[in-house]
Amino acid sequence: PAESPVPPPPHDGDWDAGDMGCGDLVLELRTRLRMLEPGQVLRVRATDPGAPADIPAWCGLTRNPLQFQDHPHYWIARRPD
Repeated sequence: PAESPVPPPPHDGDWDAGDMGCGDLVLELRTRLRMLEPGQVLRVRATDPGAPADIPAWCGLTRNPLQFQDHPHYWIARRPD
């Protein structure tokens, strides 16, 4: 695959969600983001075919900024509380 022209942001944690589907994915994502400090970034690897739509939608609903995405990787910041 071609390299993204913009480098991904630094991150504070990693989570490989594999092919976990939307419902389980967002529940676990919520838990894992809560383990970080506000403003810290979690890099998520999610191979489920719905992830490119589900993760940005969830980030919009929860106000946890999606800083960068390059499927199957997503960089999500924990929102300030």
